[in-house]
Amino acid sequence: MRSAITPASMPLHPVEREDLEPMRQIDALWESERQFRTLADNMSQLAWTADPAGHIHWYNGRWYDYTGATMESMQALGWGAVHHPEHGERVMARLRHCFATGSIWEDTFPLRSKDGRFCWFLSRALPIRDEQGHITHWLGTHTDITAQVNAEEALRELNESLELRVAERTRELADINRLLQVEMAERAQAEEALRHAQKMDAIGQLTGGIAHDFNNMLTGVLGALDLIQRRVAAGRVGEIDRYINAAVTSANRAAALTHRLLAFARRQSLNAGPVDVNRMVVSMEELLRRTIGESIELKIDLAAQLPMTHTDEHQLENALLNLVINARDAMPDGGRLSIRSRLATIVVAQDGLPAGQYIQLSVEDTGSGISADVIGQVFDPFFTTKPIGQGTGLGLSMVYGFINQSGGHVQLDSVESQGTQIHLYLPRHLNAGQGPVEAVDLLSPPRAIQGERVLVVEDEAAVRMLVVDVLRELGYSTLEAADSKSALPLLQSGERIDLLVSDVGLPGLNGRQLAEIARQHRPGLRVLFMTGYARNAQVRGDFLEPGMDMLTKPFTVEELAQRVRQMIEAG
Repeated sequence: MRSAITPASMPLHPVEREDLEPMRQIDALWESERQFRTLADNMSQLAWTADPAGHIHWYNGRWYDYTGATMESMQALGWGAVHHPEHGERVMARLRHCFATGSIWEDTFPLRSKDGRFCWFLSRALPIRDEQGHITHWLGTHTDITAQVNAEEALRELNESLELRVAERTRELADINRLLQVEMAERAQAEEALRHAQKMDAIGQLTGGIAHDFNNMLTGVLGALDLIQRRVAAGRVGEIDRYINAAVTSANRAAALTHRLLAFARRQSLNAGPVDVNRMVVSMEELLRRTIGESIELKIDLAAQLPMTHTDEHQLENALLNLVINARDAMPDGGRLSIRSRLATIVVAQDGLPAGQYIQLSVEDTGSGISADVIGQVFDPFFTTKPIGQGTGLGLSMVYGFINQSGGHVQLDSVESQGTQIHLYLPRHLNAGQGPVEAVDLLSPPRAIQGERVLVVEDEAAVRMLVVDVLRELGYSTLEAADSKSALPLLQSGERIDLLVSDVGLPGLNGRQLAEIARQHRPGLRVLFMTGYARNAQVRGDFLEPGMDMLTKPFTVEELAQRVRQMIEAG
């Protein structure tokens, strides 16, 4: 049986095979074209191709789907039909330039869709070249970036909105700040007015207290002097002793008042040195017991091995006595008074007191205490809680001023009806090798030994006369001058001068400046300053040089004589 032979199974002649090859190539090209169009029509971008001169001859399906245009309409109208009026001219000018130069084209612009909306596209066109580098055609794509552009626009609007809000808030804050500045200025003015009113009230209280006390004291002095004159004129000199005593007592009270005022103002002249607080308290114990009476129990508790403090011992004694008297007056029916000492360490600076070690001297009582509404006034001058006539109101103010001038601090704690605690913080003396200053015996005024000569410079005529007369009575030869100008020729002359006694507050050159000039001509000249008040002489150690000393007005004949003799002998 012979098998059937079909045309397909029949072998082809070689000539026939050559005729079929072009057909296969055409089929392959059609298949490639189909695949390309399928890919191009289904890609997410809008796409097109153009000839080397830039004439577009093909758009993909996405282009037609988006624009709603046809190939005929695109060829007739071009991109003008889909361009935004604000971008069309710019985009086409750039595209023509790239077609002419063969450079890659890239731009961002909106295209109109078939429903009239504009979407933003990132557009690119690449020249496709052959092996010789000639452009065969162009391939262009448009990628939708509307979401990105919208996001950027939203971000820009947000930034602008934030900038506007920040600017608005800044203006609001500036307005608030201006209002605040105005309120602060008004408050500062109100506070300044209040401080001025309080200052004037304090000055009024201070002036009234000074006037009251000084008028009483001056009445005693002037009244006694007037009676002395009358008794002397009448020849009744046997009765003048009590008037002299009354005048001296009133004058001493006036001197004590000025010292207290200077202490309150921290302007008194301090003779600071090493002070053994424990020894001082023990030496005052008998005086303190007599002061407080038998109805009050005195307890003294002193820390062992207590370092020395650096202050004026005489002023510290007065301060302690003042505190004890105040405690006694707060316990009219008896109670307990405690005096304690200890070494206190301040770790962190507080109340204007630098960190360091301090000697703490405390006075505590179980008396009536101080009410909370007046405790802030207890250090004010002439303020007192005692009945009229039983207190000057200068005790605590003097203590406060003296302790602060010494570089220390006063702390007061009090509860009404339970008692008061006052703690004095005094700076520790750092040079432990120096002992306490011994008190000077003022009982017998020494006289001149070898006819020494003293130059007295004092602008107050009455004071100058009294000092010169006292020195002459003691046997000294004297020279006198009313000011530095008249004293300088004497100091620059060859006259013998063993001691210069000068007031600090002279007109023109003050006493300290006079002493410096005098020592240029007379090296080693001893100088004794007299002062009632000198701002620059508050702490003697800072004011005085070796061979200098200070005597505070008013002073007695014995004090002047003793100090003059000591200085001349020391020289």
